[in-house]
Amino acid sequence: MDKYAAPASSMLPPSDMALVLPRTALVVIDPQIDFLSPNGVVWGAVGESVTELNTVENLGKLFAAAKKANIVVAISPHYYYPWDNNWKFEGALEKLMHKVGMFKRPSPYSVDGFENSGADFMPEYKPYILDNKTIIASPHKVYGPQQNDLILQLRKHRVDQVILAGMSANLCVESHLRELLEQGFEVAVVRDATAAAILPDGDGYQAAITNFRFMANAVWTTDEAVKRLS
Repeated sequence: MDKYAAPASSMLPPSDMALVLPRTALVVIDPQIDFLSPNGVVWGAVGESVTELNTVENLGKLFAAAKKANIVVAISPHYYYPWDNNWKFEGALEKLMHKVGMFKRPSPYSVDGFENSGADFMPEYKPYILDNKTIIASPHKVYGPQQNDLILQLRKHRVDQVILAGMSANLCVESHLRELLEQGFEVAVVRDATAAAILPDGDGYQAAITNFRFMANAVWTTDEAVKRLS
């Protein structure tokens, strides 16, 4: 039994979102080693969810389908530089990320030590991301895209529909969802192309899936999203 399955009887209206591909982008949040690989610094917290949802493979399917459909693909990455470790106050997860060195980079001006570090992209996604066509936005620093150029880049490509996926569900993905909605985008979240930490403090994915259903214009599986892109 899928503990995250939609209720058999929902009080929410069904989605009527229909993609118009020239106006659509796939936006992937933090497709990075620290989140998605057993070698990542937070795998102990997110690994169960990533494995259960088949997140790594599903993100790969989305990348492939988006490239085949020739739609805009954008990455919103998360990086921390040395001066970010000197913040005077932080939320609980910010404290944890800085403590374990998540997304750590020595400088924005150098890629020394970047390849295959926790901040690097998952190797299987690099053919899609490093093709000189994919938008790699400047890094977001907390959870949402308010500090980076993702929305500017989407507007400049006349995108107003977003297929949203990546990590992690109740933090950066949900924060991107909220801001994109506030900015007037129509957003479909791909429910099994994300995942979240499962801690004694709570199941982050369970928290997210409820809000996805409440707020997003659509909530699709990877297979549903791929079919709509074909």
